[in-house]
Amino acid sequence: MKIKRIIMIVLDSLGVGELPDASLYGDTGSNTLAHTAAAAGGLSLPVLGSFGLGCLTAVAGVPCVASPAAAYGKMAEKSKGKDTTTGHWEITGIIMQQAFPVFPDGFPEEIIKPFTKAIGRPVLGNTRASGTEIIKELGEEHLRTGYPIIYTSADSVFQIAAHEEVVPPATLYKWCETARELLQGDYAVGRVIARPFAGKAGSFFRTSNRRDYSLPPPKPTVLDRLVAAGYEVLGIGKITDIFAGRGITSSVHTKNNDEGMQAVLEGMDSLYSGLIFANLVDFDMIYGHRNDAAGYAKALERVDGQLAAVVDKMGAEDLLIVLADHGCDPLHPHTDHTREYVPLLVYGRQVRPGSLGIRSTFADVGQTVAELFGVERLEHGESFAGKLGWKNAHD
Repeated sequence: MKIKRIIMIVLDSLGVGELPDASLYGDTGSNTLAHTAAAAGGLSLPVLGSFGLGCLTAVAGVPCVASPAAAYGKMAEKSKGKDTTTGHWEITGIIMQQAFPVFPDGFPEEIIKPFTKAIGRPVLGNTRASGTEIIKELGEEHLRTGYPIIYTSADSVFQIAAHEEVVPPATLYKWCETARELLQGDYAVGRVIARPFAGKAGSFFRTSNRRDYSLPPPKPTVLDRLVAAGYEVLGIGKITDIFAGRGITSSVHTKNNDEGMQAVLEGMDSLYSGLIFANLVDFDMIYGHRNDAAGYAKALERVDGQLAAVVDKMGAEDLLIVLADHGCDPLHPHTDHTREYVPLLVYGRQVRPGSLGIRSTFADVGQTVAELFGVERLEHGESFAGKLGWKNAHD
């Protein structure tokens, strides 16, 4: 039987244990899922648990079931780095041999000077900081001056924060486009991120109008291969931003996990052949980076319940892939991403359940999608289609 539709859902930052090179990234001992479950006193994840999630690491409340309903495994990241763009690009077939540049001491004058000239005002910050902390620190000055707050993190990002009543999101997005044009070559960060916020001094909060501006992928991804072959690719959440619109035929921007899962269900009503590719950002943005293990746990349980509706809606020619792009351990000492293995759960009515082992690269997913849809092979990755029961599906 040929696959007609694949639904791929990225639980952004759901790592399942430190990678062998985690110490190089300051992430020794990290395990997003295990630590979140332990901090919550156990998780209730009937759908993900039935898929085999509890077989990937010790998860309080989620045992390793004797007969999983899905094919399950975990994947190592082969690319250098631990950021969103690198993770998603590797999932779709690109392995980065060199990490995106980072700027722990802020951005140089070669970038800041032309940026301030282009937007017609100075900037505040220009430092490495937590997004919630820097708006506490500089939010009032921003309100008084109208100057945007520039900051970065351990990841390769240029982030611009501005209060929505001072700088309308449309203007902030234009500033991000300006920064994206400037940040090339040696300064080519993975993403420029618009970080609008609202509220009053002492109670500032980031809104859901975030937008990411990634570099375009340097090589064709499986998304490009699918579109070239005439398939539809629906990007949900920040997927279209991560790929700079490449390999996407339609997209839905979402404000939170609930909207993301609703968009998946609605997409299943309209896209009958091709790929639905969703990113659920709340785990990372709201809980992981803020060291909120309790919130992370509740969000996981909520999405697990929503996955039941996706499973119920699947037909015999559908495939569901649940995975992640990196870790963001809410109990780790820092608030940055963590270098971890990520889960790989593949469910379908025709899938042969069982272990997929430890995959050496996220690109195995892209290669598998390419084989199942019968499109040109990717440069990287080893297909596991045969383990699912779809060997040479399009021969």
